[in-house]
Parts: sequence; structure tokens; C-alpha cells
Amino acid sequence: MPSLAPYACFPENSLGRFYPEPEKNIRGPRDIYQRDRDRIIHSIAFRRLRHKTQVFISPDGDHYRVRLTHSLEVAQIGRTIARALGLNEDLTEALCLAHDIGHPPFGHAGEDALEQSMKPYGGFDHNAQTLRTLTELESPYPALPGLNLSWELLEGLAKHNGPVENPGWALGEVDTKHNLDLRNWPSLEAQIAAISDDIAYDNHDIDDGIRAGLLDIDQLLELPFVAERWRGIEARFPNIKPRRLIGELTREQIGTMVNDVINSTRERIEKLGVLTVDDVRQAGVMIGGFSNAMAAEERVLKAFMYRNLYHHQTQLDAADHAKSIIARLFSVYHAEPHRMPTEWQENMPATEPEASRHIADFLAGMTDRYATNRYEELNAE
Repeated sequence: MPSLAPYACFPENSLGRFYPEPEKNIRGPRDIYQRDRDRIIHSIAFRRLRHKTQVFISPDGDHYRVRLTHSLEVAQIGRTIARALGLNEDLTEALCLAHDIGHPPFGHAGEDALEQSMKPYGGFDHNAQTLRTLTELESPYPALPGLNLSWELLEGLAKHNGPVENPGWALGEVDTKHNLDLRNWPSLEAQIAAISDDIAYDNHDIDDGIRAGLLDIDQLLELPFVAERWRGIEARFPNIKPRRLIGELTREQIGTMVNDVINSTRERIEKLGVLTVDDVRQAGVMIGGFSNAMAAEERVLKAFMYRNLYHHQTQLDAADHAKSIIARLFSVYHAEPHRMPTEWQENMPATEPEASRHIADFLAGMTDRYATNRYEELNAE
């Protein structure tokens, strides 16, 4: 790995893991953040992302993105930016790979339905569920709960979008145990993971939307940011059909955004006099991100995507059906917990809100197809 900048997270300076582990290289010479990344990749929760919605619910086409492919694309963008800024690439990659592990089936529609069902029991939030999954539910080691990840990884996942003033119950439980310093800003690695997520879905969702026939080139050219890139691409490839140029548009837009983040973050680091990771946490502002001009362009792009893709009537209809699946499953398991698989029945708490939170854990871990199959089985009875 290239040499790290002084404001990066150094493995040897990590606050460590909640459960101490022997410092032995019996499984290879890896530092704490490399082990974090590998633990995420080898987890069951990470593998389930291949059957969880990114934009299209249970997509029929083999070429559409899912949570797994999205997470991989975020990690690729994150590593590129981290390398340019002298940040820890392994920690950045681990944060990118793990950021969506708490998402329930059916994307934001599933989350909305689970939040509604969980309102009397403290609510539901996919980001907090990510931490709950990694610290409690995913337990491959015989002697301890969770994946026993580093403090820096948990901190970055908890507040990658900034300080958290009023954590919900799930994040609050994790913070009580690990003291994640929620009121300060996270590391630059976490900030870069967050902006890489935005860059990835802003642009790759365009590709999927066009592939699905819900977006077209003419619509996109209403946006000056897109139109400027498109004109340059057409000039370079005058004899190529427009559909074959979509990939080039995606790459060019990602490249433009990545370069903007690198340059803008460097400028803020210099302006704020950031010299250490503690300076990053105490800066009082988000350091890693777009310039003001690019942030404005990105807001326009997001608004366009909500208007024309995410809130397209076919998407809304699919979301309504997905919500009914989650609501029905929660209702049935709440009234008849014996319908849950044996291992979930055996660990069902006897009191509320713990029992409902246990059901939410089960539902949040489902893939789209598993949730659909369970729903159809219940309706067939």
C-alpha cells in the first residue's frame, strides 16, 4: 500500500476490537483493517446482498445491479479516492463493502414497511441494522458475538454521514457497548465511503434505468451536467449508436465526480490545517466530499432520478407490493411466532419490545426471493 497521509487511519493506532484477540499471524499477515474487510467479505450477511434490491425489486434481468454489485462498485470508487488522498484503502474498502448489510429485502420500500411495523417497538433504520448485524447477529466465531470488527470500522459505519445527536435504540445499544463517539465527525475513510456511495448510485442507476426502459437519453439531456458530458462523447464517437455510449457517459460522469471529490477534499484539508485523524474528527464539518458547484449539480441529478426513475409508476406499484409482503410477514410472525424457522423460534424473547425486534432481525436478513417465497407460502395456506 502507498504511504499514508498523517490524517489517515493507521492500523497500529487502532483502538482495537471490543473482544481482544491474540496477535498471531496464523491466518496470514494481515493488519486489523485488512482482517475487517475479509471478515465482511466472508460473512453470510454480505453474500445475501446478491439477492437484495438496489433499484429494481427482484429484477428479472441478469444485468441489473443488486446490493452486492452496488457495494462492490462503491468499494472500487472508494479505493480510488482513498489512494489519491493517502487514506487507508483497506478501511475505506471495508466501510464501502459493509455499508448496506443492514438493508432489508426490497430496498427502501422494505425499509419503509419495516419501519412502519416497528413504530411501537422503537422503529427500524437500515444503517443501525448494519451495526446490529455485524456486532450481534452475524456470529461465526464460537467464543464471541458478532464479527468483532475494529472500533474505526464501527465508528465509520455509525456516522459516515456525520455526527449522530439522537441515535435510535439499535445504534444506541451498539454505542453503549463500543462508545463510538457519535457527536464528532468520522474518519476521512468513512467520509469517502459515504460520498463514493452517492457517486456509484447516482450514475449506475442511470444505466439500469435506461436498460429497463424507464429513462431515455433525451430526458437526461435536460440536465446541463449530463448534456455537457454527452456532447463531448458524441464528438469523440460520431458514428456509434447512442445506446452504446451510455457506458461511456457513466464512466465520464463518475470520473468527473471522483476528480472533484479528490480536489475539493484536498483543498478543505489544507484550508482547515488538518494534520491528524483527530483533526478530522474535530473539524466540525464534512471534509471529504464534493465542491459546492458539484454538490449543486448532484442535487439536480438526484431530483431528476427521483422524479423519473425512483418514483416512476411501475416502481411505485412494485414498492407497494413489496411493502405488503413485509407488513404481512411481520403481522403473521408477531401473532404466530411458531411459523418462524426453528432457530428463530428457539431464540424468541418472551417480552416486548425484544420479541418484535427479534422478528425485525429475521425479516431484515431476508433476501427478496426468500421474503416472496415465505409470503406466497403463507397465502397458500
